[in-house]
Amino acid sequence: MIQRRKTRQISVGNVKIGGDAPIVVQSMTSTKTSDVEATLEQIRRLADAGCEIVRVAVPHMEDVEALEDIVRNSPLPIIADIHFAPKYAFLSMEKGVHCVRINPGNIGKEEVVREIVEEAKVKGVAIRIGVNSGSLEKDLLEKYGYPSAEALAESALRWSEKFERWGFANYKVSIKGSDVLQNVKANLIFAQETDVPLHIGITEAGFGNKGIIKSAVGIGILLYMGIGDTVRVSLTDDPVVEVETAYEILQSLGLRRRGIEVVSCPTCGRIEVDLQKVVKEVEGLVKTFDKPLKVAIMGCVVNAIGEAREADIGLACGRGFAWIFKKGKPIRKVSEEEMTRELIKEIQNWS
Repeated sequence: MIQRRKTRQISVGNVKIGGDAPIVVQSMTSTKTSDVEATLEQIRRLADAGCEIVRVAVPHMEDVEALEDIVRNSPLPIIADIHFAPKYAFLSMEKGVHCVRINPGNIGKEEVVREIVEEAKVKGVAIRIGVNSGSLEKDLLEKYGYPSAEALAESALRWSEKFERWGFANYKVSIKGSDVLQNVKANLIFAQETDVPLHIGITEAGFGNKGIIKSAVGIGILLYMGIGDTVRVSLTDDPVVEVETAYEILQSLGLRRRGIEVVSCPTCGRIEVDLQKVVKEVEGLVKTFDKPLKVAIMGCVVNAIGEAREADIGLACGRGFAWIFKKGKPIRKVSEEEMTRELIKEIQNWS
């Protein structure tokens, strides 16, 4: 059982982060924020996939002007992503966003960061402090020679201390890099020094399996250590894939469960059916089901039921037939042609 790090609880809109709240899944839109309809359409798809908070890029004034409509019509709390133009942080808060993400190292002037904090207090808006290698302060680069884990952690601690001194507690921190071990070390250093909620992820993870594997390793290590209150999987892909991957990571560690979990055996010479085809078909059919079930699809009957004993329901496939089983016990035999259909019926009837 993973023991999560004890953190204070903050709010981003109606979503609680930290404390005893579940780990929150987050993503970021890939649309131009100024295109209100496209952005809202993507946010709705993200919400359907289980996303709970969404960040939108605000690099231009036309993006700021779009925020009011987006906030009003979004099913999810909105985070405005601010980098080099602090005025957009103030304008975004006027438009009603629930959180602003700033990299203080990019803004540069401490007094401007403090002004953003004071405005967030007035507006009841949360802040995410972002720290990464590209936004590290010059004095820390000079001190450490490069954006080391220690340098990143020190930057995050520095700004956290300032926020505390300014009397602002409704914030979270993200310390991200593309190097998995550096990322883990930096977050661990920070986590040992404070109770501030942490948003975790491996930035610039990449495309396809490479990005998914890199994210799963880095995020998984931190989660196993109890670190992480919100998660984003940063992929060069449709953001819906980010959300689906995040839930797979959380589910594999027993930290969140959403919908049906399909498990299947590896391929081997005993398999008598096209197992890949069966698994893909079942996964496609149960994708929208919201029942917290574990469904096993096993390629042979030799030891399938024993190996999948912890599954709620499943198939043990033979040549031309399959056994449907529940909780490790076979309940009936069906033909290969009807096995997928009959399995789906059992899932639908599960109560």
